[in-house]
Amino acid sequence: MRYLLENKKLWRHLLSAPIIYSGIIPVIIADLWIEIYHRLCFPLYGIPYVRRKSYVRIDRHKLSYLTRLQKINCMYCGYVNGVVQYWVKIAGETEKYWCGIAHKKTVDFFPPPHHQDFLEYDNKEAFNRQYKRK
Repeated sequence: MRYLLENKKLWRHLLSAPIIYSGIIPVIIADLWIEIYHRLCFPLYGIPYVRRKSYVRIDRHKLSYLTRLQKINCMYCGYVNGVVQYWVKIAGETEKYWCGIAHKKTVDFFPPPHHQDFLEYDNKEAFNRQYKRK
């Protein structure tokens, strides 16, 4: 009992766990919505599907040396971090399709990796060549 009362790390974890794990609800809802968008709209735009299994990997729970709680945490993190990266890829492909123009360069903005192939900011000629609608 004394261990429970004196262990600040344990108390911090117990207090934060409901906040962390409550995030699963909006993540699942967003995941369903983004997957519907991905499956319905990408074919309409002629954009190839993004392979989900390339981003979402849930396998660390198979490690025998982890405790049950650590395995649950690993499954949660594998899913949540994986789907967020998957969403970034889907959003990036959408952004590239509609308007692949890089943002204006500033010292306080770090462009995402998918912007590396975007058109240069304020290059009207390149934009017209790339995105001229027929």
